[in-house]
Amino acid sequence: MAKPASSRCNLNCRYCFYLDKTQQSVMNDDTLEVFIRQHIEAQPGDDVQFAWQGGEPTLCGLDFFRRVAALQQRYAGEKRIYNAFQTNGILLNDEWCQFFKEHGWLVGISIDGPPELHDTFRVSRSGKPTHHKVLQAIECLKAHQVEFNLLVVVNRLNSQHPRQLYRYLRGLGTPFLQFIPLLEMNDHHQPDEYSVPAEQWGAFLCEVFDVWVREDVGRIFVQLFDSALGVWNGFSSQMCSLSETCGHAFALESNGDVYQCDHFVYPSFRLGNIHHATLSEINASAEVVAFGQHKKRSLPEECKACSALKLCNGDCPKHRDASGKSALCEGYQQFFTYTAPHMKVMRDLIRQRRSPMELMVMLRQQSVRSFADAG
Repeated sequence: MAKPASSRCNLNCRYCFYLDKTQQSVMNDDTLEVFIRQHIEAQPGDDVQFAWQGGEPTLCGLDFFRRVAALQQRYAGEKRIYNAFQTNGILLNDEWCQFFKEHGWLVGISIDGPPELHDTFRVSRSGKPTHHKVLQAIECLKAHQVEFNLLVVVNRLNSQHPRQLYRYLRGLGTPFLQFIPLLEMNDHHQPDEYSVPAEQWGAFLCEVFDVWVREDVGRIFVQLFDSALGVWNGFSSQMCSLSETCGHAFALESNGDVYQCDHFVYPSFRLGNIHHATLSEINASAEVVAFGQHKKRSLPEECKACSALKLCNGDCPKHRDASGKSALCEGYQQFFTYTAPHMKVMRDLIRQRRSPMELMVMLRQQSVRSFADAG
């Protein structure tokens, strides 16, 4: 994850975990070129994924990313380059969207729901609402036929409106949705006032799943649902937070400093600087390997004996409380238990080379039978 503007941002989201949004400078051309060359060289396969994030990466300016595209072309060789770009969308316009379309970039737009949910937390630096600007960005992306997904921070407020939120999001023009739980710890190592409580997180996921499994299987792709179904089918989780181990998902700051993860951008987790060591060298270090294995090795005995372990793997280490368990444990247990019967049916359909969409027909027929029996 490259953060070319570091934590600089043009919003003042009330739940943002970045304390400093103004001091870091934009990545200079020397660091940019070193990063692109090293990142391409470090990939063992033919496909190279770049992820641009922040802060807010559009603050680097469009010319910066034109240089990115040119440098990628220079160093790509026979490799295929893919780019993902996460933004709040405030600065997007026709010129930005033309660039994304021309180069085939995937854009992630941050939005927390309809205006009454989004604007409570996501405000401009001057305190003004931003939802209307996000909608303008989405319309611009659609007009230029840019592929995009929606990233939703699930907080204490919008988690109380799961069905309203989900139905609103699926009407915005993309089938790809990601729900990211807000969980920030206070000085007492307890979730802060904006964080989604564990039981509310579980209830939110179950309510959204209820709508999705009856109306949208195969039409709307919710990252957590797709990942869980993949695990039921014997694959590893698509989500680093629910993977068995951590590691190798570095965060690159604008000055070239490399950290273990964007959730651990603290001095003790700094791995070096790309001007002094290559990404390949950093990736192979014992420190990186130890960090990755610590997630699994530090699980409490209660987690090791839990039936949901294969699905959550103890959650992200950032979310763990003083006991070593995830502060969202109760919510994940509720979700994985509630969805297990449906996941089993979809797994079995896939094994029979049938579409999991058939489950929606089964559920509709079940509802009709139940209504008839009640009559």
